[in-house]
Amino acid sequence: MCGINSAIADLSRGKRSALLDLKSAAGKAQFASLLDGAHVLLQGYHPGSLDALGFGPQQTVQLRPGIVYASLSAYGRSGPWADRRGFDSLVQTASGINWAEGQAFEGIAGGNASGGSGGLRALPMQILDYAAGFWLAFGIQAALYRQATQGGSWHVQVSLARTAQWLRELGQRPVLPQGLGDTAEGGHAARVAPYLETLASGFGVLTAVRHSGVLGGVAMPWRYPSMPPGTAAPQWF
Repeated sequence: MCGINSAIADLSRGKRSALLDLKSAAGKAQFASLLDGAHVLLQGYHPGSLDALGFGPQQTVQLRPGIVYASLSAYGRSGPWADRRGFDSLVQTASGINWAEGQAFEGIAGGNASGGSGGLRALPMQILDYAAGFWLAFGIQAALYRQATQGGSWHVQVSLARTAQWLRELGQRPVLPQGLGDTAEGGHAARVAPYLETLASGFGVLTAVRHSGVLGGVAMPWRYPSMPPGTAAPQWF
């Protein structure tokens, strides 16, 4: 597996995927009925997109008082870039992460670390997607706690750009003399192997990092295998 399918296969373990057309009357009605049983609505659409369809934060609170509404955007809901679409790689470039990675790699390779032939270089992972996801999970848990103890409805807002700013504020690790290669005995694959599992999925046989939860020495299983988008019915179990 490669590209977007590998990301979906990895990150959809334990989840069910259903599709609704919110531009249709039937889709809107079914989505509104699902909100009655929802504790959290997490959405990553372009700012204003769900507002135009009748499911923005204020509209959703009217339909489901007490809900925790969580929003992920590229550049936030205010400011000159608020209406711009974006994704991890674009925001890495706009925030200077790709430039910093290029300079670090150029220094390792023996080039001109002040800016030369290396140019921009992507990180080896979609760090903003992952870090923003952790922030969303943390914010949702905090909001659920507040809802349970104080009542009310809560809106959690996370942006890729603010996540990038936070990451850059943490500082940069010094460049290792051995460079970017894996020089440890056994290599990267040997170190990662104990944390992997192989199981069947809707995408075929999947090998990926296992569930991190362990209770009483027993690893937690995924409740649902990863499946292609839209394979589940839009209903609560």
